[in-house]
Amino acid sequence: MTTQTLHITGMTCDHCATAIEKALNALPGVSAHVSYAEGIARVKASAANNTQQLLDTVQAKGYGVSLAEDDTSTPVAAGSGDGLHVAIVGSGSGAFAAAIKAVEHGARVTLIEGGEVIGGTCVNIGCVPSKIMIRAAHIAHLQAHHAFNGIPLNRPRIDRAALVDQQQARVEELRHAKYESILESNPSIHLMRGMARFKDATTLMVTHKDGREKSVQADRILIATGASPAIPDIPGLSDTPYWTSTEALSAEQIPEHLVVIGASVVALEMAQAFLRLGAKVTIMARSVFLSKEDPALGEELVSVFEEEGARVLLHTVPDSVTHDGKEFILPSKAGEIRCDQLLVATGRQPNTDRLDLAKAAIETGPNGAIVIDTHMRTSVPHIYAAGDCTDQPQYVYVAAAAGTRAAINMTGGDAALDLSAMPAVVFTDPQVGAVGLSEQQAQAQGIETESRTLPLENVPRALANFDTRGFIKLVAEKESGRLLGVQVLAPEGGEIIQSAVLAIRNQMTVKDLADQLFPYLTMVEGLKLCAQTFTKDIKQLSCCAG
Repeated sequence: MTTQTLHITGMTCDHCATAIEKALNALPGVSAHVSYAEGIARVKASAANNTQQLLDTVQAKGYGVSLAEDDTSTPVAAGSGDGLHVAIVGSGSGAFAAAIKAVEHGARVTLIEGGEVIGGTCVNIGCVPSKIMIRAAHIAHLQAHHAFNGIPLNRPRIDRAALVDQQQARVEELRHAKYESILESNPSIHLMRGMARFKDATTLMVTHKDGREKSVQADRILIATGASPAIPDIPGLSDTPYWTSTEALSAEQIPEHLVVIGASVVALEMAQAFLRLGAKVTIMARSVFLSKEDPALGEELVSVFEEEGARVLLHTVPDSVTHDGKEFILPSKAGEIRCDQLLVATGRQPNTDRLDLAKAAIETGPNGAIVIDTHMRTSVPHIYAAGDCTDQPQYVYVAAAAGTRAAINMTGGDAALDLSAMPAVVFTDPQVGAVGLSEQQAQAQGIETESRTLPLENVPRALANFDTRGFIKLVAEKESGRLLGVQVLAPEGGEIIQSAVLAIRNQMTVKDLADQLFPYLTMVEGLKLCAQTFTKDIKQLSCCAG
């Protein structure tokens, strides 16, 4: 009898492992055990069974397979040749974008994931479930608060558990379609389960769930470990059952009174969603709403939230937090606040503290973010990083773009990531959309600017919708008229902003923008109207004036 270890790629669940194990054990003289968690098969076979027969059996089931030389060797995918070996720590959008592109360029990839599921934050506990929840809350709000005569208002009864079931079903569907199925169909990407840390600049140590360790050596390494909620140092907070966005998104009950600590993207999106689903909501902001954006955006959002019934406390954080078994108690300069649920949404912290980056001499910033250049290179030439664990903006589309470019560079190419026209969207209602420089940012760089702000009451589509909350603001270089930045607060502001991105990317002037054809009765027409205000009084123009 001989004992061999096979590395298997493409498994997505224990059922896959069971199917492979059954196929191997059907061979005469073979005793096999397949572990989905480890991605391996341990096979005892008689001399009559050659190695190729074992490999062929696994491949016939639709999985990638290779023979391990020993228990600490790095797997080499069957059919991948002698291509560059890339190890990627993480399995989110940046990691998968890099893996796919690296394989396209002839590399073989080992993807290392320490969590229970693959796919990272966005699909599992971030973008996808939050936007589903926000949309559901928007539908509920419209039923009770629309502005159209002749359609009765109705305050719906919310079945939060049913909403969560639907939400999570879509999450699982997208995780399979965009992540698990890629592993199933791409044998050059090997998934290894376990927590990775650096042993040195060329070696990763991976600790499996059962405590076993395995070393992985690679020609190139990409760190794409994402970020986690940052928890403020408020006395007593850590001893209470507070929520982060993860718990809030999966909660099957709507709180009677929710206090939200934070006033940036996640805090405001979650606060408004719970408000519209029926909770009483209090927001405690360390400074102001959206403190990194143009002040006008935050100021108007405060008015929107207060009109919808939220209590907004600016420049106010709890002095301490306690929980008496039933309620949270938060003393502050605004007085003592009591609530049945507390959501902490004060930003996200890069997941780098368990990687032993110092052993590889990888430079990090004060908050643990990995410092990278425009080519995603770290301070160590053959080690790259992408996504929320770096000092780049924490957006999923930035992570994916960075992962793709990192893979190109790791495999001999030359690709940079230009973030000068990077859009940002906050999915409140109205939505915030921003790109380029705000007026304050441009002036801080010594650029003389000219700007115009167009209230939505001047946009025909907003009038037709009976919803004129918000504005569009254009910031231009005064001498040339070149568009520098756009800030939008409007329903579907996230859809409007991409046209502004293209205008800035192509260095258009406000005159260029004003001269474009925009379809009438669209919200994006507001960009043209705002551009026209640099030279005209649009109140004196007819409808669709060119």
